[in-house]
Amino acid sequence: MSTDNEEYVYDEATGEWVSAGALAARQAAASSVEVRDSVGNLLADGDSVTLVKDLKVKGAGTTLKRGTVIKSIRLTGDEQEIDCKYEGIKGLVLRAEFVKKN
Repeated sequence: MSTDNEEYVYDEATGEWVSAGALAARQAAASSVEVRDSVGNLLADGDSVTLVKDLKVKGAGTTLKRGTVIKSIRLTGDEQEIDCKYEGIKGLVLRAEFVKKN
């Protein structure tokens, strides 16, 4: 151990003693995911996207047409899914491969 005042914790994933700050930074980097649209653009919370193909919405009995604009998306933590709102459809989750950033 070091003689400085920094706290060290045991990282079970690597089997090493590391500083608490370094472990927190490593875990934050591992938990952040990059969500990319169908053409490779990086998506972020609040972006607007356009559908690139017709999608049947399960449970709603409707089809969202290609070219439909979805405003103010939210990232879910999954690199392939985005959460969004659209009139008349609650809890709409789209796959990132079917949208293009505006």
